[in-house]
Amino acid sequence: MGKDGKAKRLPRELYERELFRLQAELVKLQEWVRAEGARVVVVFEGRDAAGKGSTIKRVTEYLNPRVARIAALPAPTDRERTQWYFQRYVEHLPAAGEITLFDRSWYNRAGIERVMRFCTKEEYMRFLHQCPSFERLLVEDGILLRKYWFSVGAAEQERRFRKRMNDPMRRWKLSEMDLESMTRWEDYSRAKDEMFLYTDIPEAPWYVVESEDKRRARINMIAHLLSTIPYYEVQRPPLRLPPRPQPAGYERSPRGMQSYVPDHTATLSEP
Repeated sequence: MGKDGKAKRLPRELYERELFRLQAELVKLQEWVRAEGARVVVVFEGRDAAGKGSTIKRVTEYLNPRVARIAALPAPTDRERTQWYFQRYVEHLPAAGEITLFDRSWYNRAGIERVMRFCTKEEYMRFLHQCPSFERLLVEDGILLRKYWFSVGAAEQERRFRKRMNDPMRRWKLSEMDLESMTRWEDYSRAKDEMFLYTDIPEAPWYVVESEDKRRARINMIAHLLSTIPYYEVQRPPLRLPPRPQPAGYERSPRGMQSYVPDHTATLSEP
């Protein structure tokens, strides 16, 4: 721990070595999911700039996008607003042999919608009543549901916001809604506490990820996820490249008949 009581930043070499090892285990988990026809749902929640998106990126880096899908839903349409609240999320639940990672989820109602008054008090209370039942149904049906809350302090969140504001490659990550969350810090804290009170259930508990150091948060979250699923390494049949057949008279068409991408690399020079 540092002098301020916070965890020291994980050294990059150690982080990258352990991350790669865990990513190799995630590939094994993926193959187990496919072989067993398992269904895995991982919910990523937390404050803005808490590191959810970057963790999801590391989780999926080496996975097959046809197996591991990311669900990051936009604001509901006018039609979706008239549906049962959970309905549009159900459409993204995995079939056999699939993993769904929710980059924010149905818990929007207990967080931003509650704090920003995007839902009525009745809608909010109905959510708190229905959500545990909804998740119990998922687990009862055999879905492996894991819920992670990424926790970050006010000072660190502000530092990350300022860094994004000054980085043209990452400025798109900031919205007026994100910045307003700074002025409603305690409102979000109360909303999170009440959400946990109702939805931290034995069948689908919340797991808090300390995210002051993003490197530690990624490693800890992935290691925990792997430890909660009884996967094993699936033995795949060995592959062998077939012999290439002898040419049978094919001649490539003239290059002038096709449009090629210009060689931009030819214009580059060594620094």
